[in-house]
Amino acid sequence: MKIGNVDVKVSILAIAVFVIFTILVIIASIYSPAVRSHLIWLVPVLFMLIILPVALNYMSQRQYADLRPEYERQAKTVRVRLINESMIGKIVRIEGVVEHARFQFLNRPQYSVADRTGAIPVKMFTNPEEDIKVNDIVEVLGQVIRRYIVTGDPIINCVSIRKTGKKPGN
Repeated sequence: MKIGNVDVKVSILAIAVFVIFTILVIIASIYSPAVRSHLIWLVPVLFMLIILPVALNYMSQRQYADLRPEYERQAKTVRVRLINESMIGKIVRIEGVVEHARFQFLNRPQYSVADRTGAIPVKMFTNPEEDIKVNDIVEVLGQVIRRYIVTGDPIINCVSIRKTGKKPGN
């Protein structure tokens, strides 16, 4: 679904929660007259179960879209092997092959992107503009952060991940 120029995606988990609770409310209202009297507030609450994830996704997508031009200007193109502790906080651009893609159904995808020098985890806190799959050649823009806020290996907090259009091996 598009809101303005932002492509908003609702996670399958949010849809499942909405459907399950809708079914429960319908069944409960059929079998219990007491529940029927509460439908005046149950129905809006049900819709909030779907509206809130859409709103949060929209705000994240909008913020990432606003950050993208600044990151494109500031990003330094680096090889994965060169990303280390001293680069924490730096804005980088890497190009590589997606080796793993996880948690896309939660709208919080995590990738492992590799170039010829190594691989690095790439986390994104909203859905990317494109559908990224394993073996896609991508360009990643993001900031080097620690995996666990204070400790852990350097990873990339991704603002933009997009396919480059190159074929694997080129």
